[in-house]
Amino acid sequence: MRCTCSSGATSFRTVGKRNIHEARSSSSQDFCCRRIRCLLHCLGWLCGTNYGYTGGVAATVNGAEIQEDTITKYIQDFRTSSDLTSDDDWGNWMKENSFDPATVRDQVIDYYVENELKKQACDEKGITVEQSQVDDEINNMKANYDSDDAWKQALSSAGLTEDQYRESVEAGLLDKALEDAVAGDAATADDSKVLDMLNTYYTMFNGAKKSSHILFASSDTEKAQEVLDQINAGTLDFAEAAKQYSTDTASAADGGNVGWDAINSFVTDYTDALDGLSVGQVSGLVTSDYGIHIIKCTDEFTCDGKATSLSAYPQEFVDYISNIVKDQSKSTAYSNWFNDYKAQADIQNNDMPENVPYNLDMTKYDNSDSSSDNSDGSSNGASADTNADASATEDSSESSNEKSSDSENSGQ
Repeated sequence: MRCTCSSGATSFRTVGKRNIHEARSSSSQDFCCRRIRCLLHCLGWLCGTNYGYTGGVAATVNGAEIQEDTITKYIQDFRTSSDLTSDDDWGNWMKENSFDPATVRDQVIDYYVENELKKQACDEKGITVEQSQVDDEINNMKANYDSDDAWKQALSSAGLTEDQYRESVEAGLLDKALEDAVAGDAATADDSKVLDMLNTYYTMFNGAKKSSHILFASSDTEKAQEVLDQINAGTLDFAEAAKQYSTDTASAADGGNVGWDAINSFVTDYTDALDGLSVGQVSGLVTSDYGIHIIKCTDEFTCDGKATSLSAYPQEFVDYISNIVKDQSKSTAYSNWFNDYKAQADIQNNDMPENVPYNLDMTKYDNSDSSSDNSDGSSNGASADTNADASATEDSSESSNEKSSDSENSGQ
């Protein structure tokens, strides 16, 4: 194998079949505490939103109660957000996705059971989250939107209030802190595993380009052209120009370096210009939503087969894959720990009340009914395999894995 370094963003995540609570927007996957849910319950009645609440307890977790109305509201919210409000749409969706009302309820109960167990584990271990951490996460997410109205609209589209979103952020931070506490030592990356993963995806790295840029405001065309002329004339060094003129302060200090396109996301205008450059070449003025760029290709990686050592790959690729392997090892250890913790818990599920509003007689929803209602084979509303990528929290999750600085944004 020969790999040389001349001096989309690659994703290794897999998406499996989603169950009902995963098909709902990921921002609602994080639990809301009982106090908030009870408040929303009351507000629902006051505002005329009658989901047919029955009262009672759906399950207990080491004595902690999960209210039946909490489960009902979750399922009814899912139906509303997925356009499954009619009984026929709901029944067909359940049939097509191998559900019935009882199994839907069981999955939602399990979702709340696991969240309650994580809360109890955090209490046992004295794990807490500072409100300033929650504020920081929310502010980072809100920064992706142009205005408060746009932010509120995103929450509304995800079926969330600001209080609910705050609860979900806090729950996510607690879950991360719990994972760190019980599985932090498992975050290791054996060189052989890193090399195996690099070799598995080497074709995605092949042809990757590394670049630097100088960013100007959209109105500074004259200044950008002046700087470009000096660079082309050899009277101004590119890296020095970036430090002196670039408005992307995060990359400017490093001579404009924004890294490899294989492991960073760049806007289309940027990548199109970079694709046309060879190592050492400088672009003309490139306009994007972030302003005016002058781009220089600083390195390119090529290979014609799998490597026998990590040294064949740029260190940035090795570090990137090492972090993925560490996360996988840590996640596996955490999952194993939680499964054991759950197995030792006292969990009691009560029978489903017959009069919950999502309960239907499923005998009428056979395959012929489904196919007649959906002749093209598609299902009404959400599919169990739906990737709920449009929610506010999922944007948050992605944003946490991408660069958040202007330098990253210049290429994102």
